[in-house]
Amino acid sequence: MPHPNPPTFWHATTEITDYPKLEGDLTADVAIVGGGFTGLSAALRLSERGASVVLVEGQAIAFGASGRNAGFVVPNFSKADPAYVIAKLGEEKGHRLLRLVAQGGDRVFEIARQYGLEDAQRTGWLQPAHSAEMAEALKKRVEAWQLFGRPVEWIDAREIRERTGMPIYHGALSDRSGGTINPVAYARTLARAAVAAGAQVFEQSPATGVEKDAGGWRVVTPAGSISAGHILLCTNAFETGAAARLGKTVIPLQVYQIATEPLDAALIERFSPRREPVSDTRANIFTYRLTRDNRLISGGMAILPVSAEQRMARTIAERLAFELDLPSVPRTDYVWRGTAAVTTDFLPHICEFGPNFIGATGCNGRGVAMTTMFGDVLADAVLGAVPLDQLAVPLMPADAVPFRPIARAAPSFFLIRGLMSDRRAITRTAHKPSSTAA
Repeated sequence: MPHPNPPTFWHATTEITDYPKLEGDLTADVAIVGGGFTGLSAALRLSERGASVVLVEGQAIAFGASGRNAGFVVPNFSKADPAYVIAKLGEEKGHRLLRLVAQGGDRVFEIARQYGLEDAQRTGWLQPAHSAEMAEALKKRVEAWQLFGRPVEWIDAREIRERTGMPIYHGALSDRSGGTINPVAYARTLARAAVAAGAQVFEQSPATGVEKDAGGWRVVTPAGSISAGHILLCTNAFETGAAARLGKTVIPLQVYQIATEPLDAALIERFSPRREPVSDTRANIFTYRLTRDNRLISGGMAILPVSAEQRMARTIAERLAFELDLPSVPRTDYVWRGTAAVTTDFLPHICEFGPNFIGATGCNGRGVAMTTMFGDVLADAVLGAVPLDQLAVPLMPADAVPFRPIARAAPSFFLIRGLMSDRRAITRTAHKPSSTAA
């Protein structure tokens, strides 16, 4: 089945099973639009609990953000501390969301174990602090997550240097419940499990519209339709067809990823002795992880995200070589881009589009763990286990982001400002980083 060029490392190296196109009219308890982690985890949970489910994907399973990320499993927020969440939502709702997010890593690796996903490594996750100010902030974050019983701890500058080989950091948050997966293999595992539980999954079947009908709702595709009492919209930041209702509520953020050539094991031992994925605190965030065949995966944002694949491939690879003190710039074997859905408050949202018609979005860069939990929350809402106003993910109006064309340019502005801030912070140490933005 075709995928956009250039292909991701994950699509190029994962066995792909095709699903049929929806042709004709079907009836189900629940129609799910979107074949990423959110839609697939919802389909699995609903099917296991006896609901009849039909899921349609406009392209192929894991075509979008679910298959185009780095495969980090991180059970927290990218831009929100627990204190911020509670201040924003209040004690009861804030704690409800925090408990859900904290379980994200556990849930992903439970699914991986239960359904035999081999390419899932629970090695933990590191968030190093690039400045003294961020070190103090991360220490408070550690204490806050520990109150929820999470296996999170603070490690000092000496230890983070031993675990990354990098001398610039002031310490790090270490979360033992995190790790890495092959995201395409994970999505495909969810799809197979959902089908085995009774769900019907269709690819190459874009939902061009949603209509009211006598039984509730009708999802329309080019060659068929689904009549269902409930609809779940799980389309991330896509903005075509039925997805536009959800896509307009977020800011799409383009993120570029590369996979290098396989590296020598002795070299890896110097900067990743425990094979832990790393995402630091810089505005121009530095990330890296290893694949099973010892490739480095890293990514970044472009100031001018237009025809930027080859430009970003070069700059991301050069940054890897610089930051990790590699003997040479590694060859880039794969480069691709994906789109993260960013909300204006950096929290996940559930939107209601009508009676029994809801969707979830806003992973804000924490896609694997967060969206897996989205699916469980949406399924619980459909099953009536939890009222909409008591769901762990806050219910928000399905309003378009104000001044959205301007808002789409905001990430580039903040990246430029962040680059200068990062440079000032790290110049105060013995190491000065290069820029990866291009």
